Amino acid sequence: MKFAVLDFETTGTSSEHDEIIQAGLALIDETGAADSVYASMVKPSKSIPEFITRLTGIGDDDVRDAPAIEDVLAEMVPLLQDAVLVAHNATFDAQFLQAALDRSGYLPYGGRVIDTVDLARIVYPSLPSYRLGALTQSLNIVHDRPHQADSDALATADVFARCLDRLRALPLLTLQRLANLFDPEQNDLGWLFAHVLGWRETQPLAEPEGYHYFRQFAMNVTDWTEDDEGREEASLNAARELAGMSFEEFEDGVRERLQTLLPSYETREGQRIMYGEVLEALAHDAHLLVEAGTGTGKSLGYLLPSLYYGLKETKKIVVTTHTIQLQEQLRQRDLPLLQEVLPVPFRAAVFKGRGNYMCLRKFEQQQQLPEAALTREEAVTRAQMAVWLTETERGEAEELNLNGRSKDEWSTVASDADSCLNRQCPWFRKCFYHRARQDANKADLVITNHAMVFTDMRAEHRLLPAYDRLIVDEAHHLEEVASSHLGQKTGYHALHAPLQRLWKDARSGQLSALIGLVGGLGDDQAPVWAEKLEEALPRVHELREAWEQWTDRLYALLAANAAADETGSLTYRLRTEALPSDWESVQVDGHNVIQRLSDLLRPLDKVLSEIRERNDDLSVQSALTDLNGALKDLASLRAELQSFVTLGDEGHVYWLEGHSQFRSRSVWMYNVPADVSDLLKEGMFDKKASVVLTSATLTVDKSFQYVKEQLGLDGAEQEGRLRTAQLPSPFNYRKQALVLIPRDFPNIRGKDGDAAFVQALTQSIAEVASETGGRMLVLFTSHRMLKTVYGPLKEKLEPSDIQVLGQGVDGGSRSRLTRQFMEQPRSVLLGTSSFWEGVDLPGDALTCLAIVRLPFQPPNHPVVEAKSERLQAEKKNPFMKLSLPQAVIRFKQGFGRLVRTASDKGIVVLYDTRVIDTNYGKYFLYSLPGPKMEHLPLAGLVPRVREWLAPDAGAVADETAAASAGGKGGGDGT
Repeated sequence: MKFAVLDFETTGTSSEHDEIIQAGLALIDETGAADSVYASMVKPSKSIPEFITRLTGIGDDDVRDAPAIEDVLAEMVPLLQDAVLVAHNATFDAQFLQAALDRSGYLPYGGRVIDTVDLARIVYPSLPSYRLGALTQSLNIVHDRPHQADSDALATADVFARCLDRLRALPLLTLQRLANLFDPEQNDLGWLFAHVLGWRETQPLAEPEGYHYFRQFAMNVTDWTEDDEGREEASLNAARELAGMSFEEFEDGVRERLQTLLPSYETREGQRIMYGEVLEALAHDAHLLVEAGTGTGKSLGYLLPSLYYGLKETKKIVVTTHTIQLQEQLRQRDLPLLQEVLPVPFRAAVFKGRGNYMCLRKFEQQQQLPEAALTREEAVTRAQMAVWLTETERGEAEELNLNGRSKDEWSTVASDADSCLNRQCPWFRKCFYHRARQDANKADLVITNHAMVFTDMRAEHRLLPAYDRLIVDEAHHLEEVASSHLGQKTGYHALHAPLQRLWKDARSGQLSALIGLVGGLGDDQAPVWAEKLEEALPRVHELREAWEQWTDRLYALLAANAAADETGSLTYRLRTEALPSDWESVQVDGHNVIQRLSDLLRPLDKVLSEIRERNDDLSVQSALTDLNGALKDLASLRAELQSFVTLGDEGHVYWLEGHSQFRSRSVWMYNVPADVSDLLKEGMFDKKASVVLTSATLTVDKSFQYVKEQLGLDGAEQEGRLRTAQLPSPFNYRKQALVLIPRDFPNIRGKDGDAAFVQALTQSIAEVASETGGRMLVLFTSHRMLKTVYGPLKEKLEPSDIQVLGQGVDGGSRSRLTRQFMEQPRSVLLGTSSFWEGVDLPGDALTCLAIVRLPFQPPNHPVVEAKSERLQAEKKNPFMKLSLPQAVIRFKQGFGRLVRTASDKGIVVLYDTRVIDTNYGKYFLYSLPGPKMEHLPLAGLVPRVREWLAPDAGAVADETAAASAGGKGGGDGT
């Protein structure tokens, strides 16, 4: 069998309007060995766009004497004879091939087409990216000339060969599952799987080793056990060993072992201070606020004293982070290092929210659905999961690389309490969630996230293992996560997901499955049950219709009372004292939805209860449990809607959000506490013996007052239970960072689109970027302004060969844009909200950071509004007590993008002159960690940038270089 691996470079993305400029074709056999490679430039009928030349390196001069597409096809078509076509993003190349064949008078290509993107997704389900460049890097494939057709075709051929090898090495059971998911007559991937399975079944090969088999699935995990033999003895041994050891002795020993492992390791002053502060708080039942800037070594700063205290006193420590990124850093980097260097062993576990773990029973049921009922995307996702089961030990969603369209598939197999059979489940001993929970119960240190902490609080502390000492990293997010998780957020799709699970169509859905099962029971009540279940079907349709009517009404209310912002988003706060005139009719529609939910739930609850009592068949019990989970989701939704419709929670803020483009489908209903300080005080700080809160940004003007008020820590301070510490940074900001403020820069007059401001901003960014050679991040507070600047800036920088990347303009996620920015140094990246924190661009990747406007939150956001009203009622200034501190903390996060290591050096250009023109401006500047600051005329900006970045402008101080040696303990997670 012959495979023809194809790649085209083109003048654009439309096969109808754009043309091929280079063709590459690699012919390989079933082993993946290349028979021959064909490559040719192609002469298009129009000029090659500049951005294509930048991407591919192919310009008009390269194709001037190239053959026309007809001549190239004359050589390619015989090579495609009887070949299976293979391509990366095959739809693109196949469309260009078919269009070229059609224009040149050939018959269309009628053979099979294999897309290596889908194939790689399936056989390598955990890779971070399936872009060709990222794949070749992950698989260690030589790919020396990306975006050149012959090089890309060869690289794709290598990827395909690796995928085939991986496919052939899978357990037979997994191969059979893949083959069952796709119809080989209708789907070319299905044909490939059937072909490999046919080959495998003829081979006298033993099954590959290392897999465990259960219920016709091949897996990587064995049973977990509740056996805790030796655990108590190990804890007592650790406590005995540490009993006579002071923390100083403990730390000295750890430092010596770290220096043996990492010769450049050196403890930093801030880290040593943090050790002492964390230990004091834990040992004396105190709470601690500790601000530890970039480079302090914050993770080690709390992990080392926590483990010392927890092991010595046999107390469980829980660490919570806001981001999965930091959680994984702790799991993969910091904890394994500490396992090596601590004088006593310890157990650590990562425990996430239940929906992060796959339910194996649900997955087994999902795999039994007929292939005809699946979309292509659903089949690919299920195939990914089947292969992933042969690899995963944890069963966490984070390990799987699922694209946006396949996230819904995860929700159908995610673990949840309401549909769990617990010990009655045949999968119980292999269950990923119960394994993780058991590991957390046995662990000395548990890593979780803020959302889980508050979910546990709402569940009356039944989810996390019992603990009374908590470390909160990324603590500047704690209030916002508390507000979100202690309130409610209900969207248009909140009803559709459980209803889809109940009844998708006559062939799929939990109701249809149960009706089928009940029909096969010998019970004399079975016909009655089936009839009652059938009666639910019209109620499902009626409920859907009522929901559509209500969300349409909610959107109309929103559109009539709110103006869309720059992105098309609408927000409208519902105030009990000033409700819109048509609120009563909106309430009527809401109560209608609630009533129809009750009409569906009551009879179903009753009939499910009857079936459960009279039948113990496992498949029936399993179906009942799944159906019960969907009904519980609908019951929870009913309670949320009841609360929203009546606006009944005192002290809560109610509002609607939507989008002008997606109308009723974009509607969200919010009900959150206006102030979480009392809830945090009662639910966290009064209940826990010690809570340590740390972040790189907790203070405003060197004071913790704002964060103390927001988190409800004033009472702890009055009781003498609150400690605070602001740690010195190891970086020499005076020599590493220069803040420049062009004092004559125009102010924004009126709206964000102020022409004079935008024109001056675009010109200045272009001049600075030309001087720095790109490597520039520009932070905006407005999407509209970003889009306004994007086009003119791109035009100005084109002659300098500097590309402009724009969030929300160039498509792709934040991580994708960041990766592009790092791969192409001559770039300017324009970002809004999510780029102000969590973006790590160390070393030469970022030389200049531009901050366009001070990051004040919109004052009309419902929660900000409610907090402001409360402050005004208390005769306090909302701007000084709320808006300003929030903006300062955000500003510090933005500034933190520039200096990430002790050898970084760069410039911040601050275009908002309010920092020097207003009384409050000093709060922003005083909160920075001591960089050199200068304000100067705009005309002097570029010369000063040139002078600062000159090689002989003064090397970074030796001591800052030495400070970077503490690398392994230095993640700051902000």
